[in-house]
Amino acid sequence: MSSNTRRSNLQGQALQEHHDMRFISQLTRNAFAMILAGGRGTRLRQLTDFRAKPAVPFAGKFRIVDFTLSNCVNSGIRKIGVATQYKAHGLIRHIQRGWSFLDGRFGEFIQLLPAQQQLDEQWYQGTADAVYQNLDFIRHYRPEHVLIVAGDHIYKMDYGLMLASHVEKGADMTVACIDVPLAEAREFGVMGVDEDDRIVTFVEKPADPPPIPGQPDRALASMGVYIFNTSFLVEQLQRDAAASGSSRDFGKDIIPWIVPRHRVFAHRFADSCVGSSDQQPYWRDVGTIDAYWEANMEMTKVTPELNLYDRDWPIWTYQEQLPPAKFVFDDDGRRGQAIDSMVSGGCIISGAELKRSLLFSSVHIHSWASVTDSVLLPGVDVGRHAVLRRCVIDKNTRIPEGMQIGVDAAEDRRRFHVSSGGVVLVTPEMLGQRATER
Repeated sequence: MSSNTRRSNLQGQALQEHHDMRFISQLTRNAFAMILAGGRGTRLRQLTDFRAKPAVPFAGKFRIVDFTLSNCVNSGIRKIGVATQYKAHGLIRHIQRGWSFLDGRFGEFIQLLPAQQQLDEQWYQGTADAVYQNLDFIRHYRPEHVLIVAGDHIYKMDYGLMLASHVEKGADMTVACIDVPLAEAREFGVMGVDEDDRIVTFVEKPADPPPIPGQPDRALASMGVYIFNTSFLVEQLQRDAAASGSSRDFGKDIIPWIVPRHRVFAHRFADSCVGSSDQQPYWRDVGTIDAYWEANMEMTKVTPELNLYDRDWPIWTYQEQLPPAKFVFDDDGRRGQAIDSMVSGGCIISGAELKRSLLFSSVHIHSWASVTDSVLLPGVDVGRHAVLRRCVIDKNTRIPEGMQIGVDAAEDRRRFHVSSGGVVLVTPEMLGQRATER
């Protein structure tokens, strides 16, 4: 190939990429995102007694909802509604503090949408009802497409690529999907697709999930990320609201009804995930104490699957003004040190040992204490000579001097919650301490 031909091909490729970027940018500017952030997350046990699941802290400085919000903003979708319901005070406060940087002069906003009984005297009855009760707000901005997404998962995804695929296929609705082990598929909506990835079957949380053809141990699961043509969404929500017996849920009612009647396509997460191409797409539903602990522990590895240091796709959050982390004392037996750990701002490790652990902001670990394989949320105070092993310690908990947790399983079960995987969850209330801001 001559140099002129090669140069011409490269120029043609650059022009096509520029055209594709402009096409996607136009789509995202005219899209509206509705984030469903009203769920409790009961499997997280006492960790969600005082906060909604999307408001649960994650990875040292973030909240779970920050990942979905960052995906929207980084994708170019900046008209965003956040539907809240269960114990939403902490979530609302976090969004007000950390997400006020969008510029309304350019039509950018994040609007909090708490359940207000706008249409009748009921709160949000399901995922579809949460959108239905806010249709007037959505239609006010005349979007061409509506992205509906759960606010309680950890992943990085370019919604613009999914939106472009939706338009190119002439879809009425598109469902983002990921393949999961068959044994885990019972917790998801599971779909069957044809050779063009058009969805031909969809069943919500089946007892006997159908496998992917040719992969008997895997299933194609919904990620809870949907794109609708706006007029089609309005039509379907109005139809469902008038139907008797509906639970007003996308997975249980809306999708199964429209799949045999309309053009509904699956979008593979691998086609729009953000991250290294040589890794499996990263997506976590940190819905149990074991899953939450494990996902946080992954962050302490040398090269975690989820890259928090990516400047091209940053995760935005509320940044509290805190001093740097501090490690003090260097005496034998009383050395402030952290090994294979993540330590956030405002922390003080005072003559204590920290191994394979993750500390959120303003944690204080006092002399001769030992913390291993544990997640300590903001404001935790660990007394002298205390020992923590495989723990999740909730926000503002004070661990008394000399207390041992994660050492004697029988004693732990008497005082705290111990997960099936042996992770010990400790909250202030379990130690007789007054509940504070969560």
